[in-house]
Amino acid sequence: MDTEARAARRGSPPAGNDGGHGGGWSRRRFVGAAAGTAAVVAVPSPAAPPADGRGAPRERAAAPVPPGEPSGPRPLYVGTYTSADGGGTGIGLASYDAKSGLITGSGTLTGVPDPSYLTVHPDGRTLYAVDERQDGGVTAVRLRDRRVLGTRSTGGAAPCHLSVHPGGRWLFSANYGSGSVAVHPVDASGALGARTGLVTHSSPRPGPGQTGPHAHQVVTSPDGGHVLAVDLGTDTVYTYRLDPARGTLTEVAQAYTRPGAGPRHLAFHPGGRYAYLANEVDDTVTVCSYDPGSGRLSVGEPQPTGADGGTNYPAQFLVTADGRYAFLANRGHNSLARYAVEDDGARLRLLGTVPVGGDFPRQIAFSPDGRLLFAANQRSGTVTVFHMEDGGGLRSTGAAFPSPLAVCALPL
Repeated sequence: MDTEARAARRGSPPAGNDGGHGGGWSRRRFVGAAAGTAAVVAVPSPAAPPADGRGAPRERAAAPVPPGEPSGPRPLYVGTYTSADGGGTGIGLASYDAKSGLITGSGTLTGVPDPSYLTVHPDGRTLYAVDERQDGGVTAVRLRDRRVLGTRSTGGAAPCHLSVHPGGRWLFSANYGSGSVAVHPVDASGALGARTGLVTHSSPRPGPGQTGPHAHQVVTSPDGGHVLAVDLGTDTVYTYRLDPARGTLTEVAQAYTRPGAGPRHLAFHPGGRYAYLANEVDDTVTVCSYDPGSGRLSVGEPQPTGADGGTNYPAQFLVTADGRYAFLANRGHNSLARYAVEDDGARLRLLGTVPVGGDFPRQIAFSPDGRLLFAANQRSGTVTVFHMEDGGGLRSTGAAFPSPLAVCALPL
């Protein structure tokens, strides 16, 4: 990558800009100068088999936490940028105590470039990471022995999000830089096959201040019937139908935010009829209704994020498994907004905010048992943890865990 491109990826963001909004493709302009330093050592990944991973044995990962009293330690993986100043050298390896939330570092899995977003296969055996670079890729890692199973091209620039279809056969990735969504098959070993689908958001035209489409998230609807892609550049949420045999996507609907909203992240209510959309550019959230039959999403009116009018960029929503509460990461205000979910998912009521205990919370995640909430704070280079309390309360567990440019925390 040339010097000019690198400089653009590491500079300061213009107002209301998440990188790429001013013409550059990368989202890394929000990196900032103050990055934490994790006390970890590099753990090189074992030599990888061919990219298609054929013949790799199916391994068993750690079992999920059973209902009841939590136990520990449990694994935690941390995403970062490896080519940014102050960044890490790969995927951060750590563990956390399921009861106290205390995090202990154990090293770094090297060999995966710019792993800014992580997810896990539904069977818990394979980790997937985006390679957020100009020539974008997705990488599979077998968790039992942390063996890299190979990398596949996404066919686009700067992939920033990925998810696995609930059936476990398909991996979706969102290319922020090129505004496209890719599909890869997942084989029995968890490795990825050659790309089967690629759709580019060519319509509608980019919104105010945007130079092109910027796919920011791709997720399967709760009913499993549709795949939805959130595009910040076109102020649109696209709904696709997946061909389960061929691994291709066919557009069936578009939902529009108000111009310049910059939608970033969608989270469904467990009832499957409503979803909550974080709008990064205009600092709002909206309640959306969803029709499982048609896949059509309808975007509601803008609502506050709790940021009190200051400079703020909402990042990610989480909804509790019982559908009673939702939480929003606020970058700039550096808080977690708490919402009560009412009317069977049709209404959000802002309860207030709590300080996140770090700078620029890029991503948040629940522990599998729902007792803890983790926040990856990009600019402070930390992961902070909160106990989930009755009434939608959050209580900090204490000290923050240092990890270079922490942009994703995945507790298993």
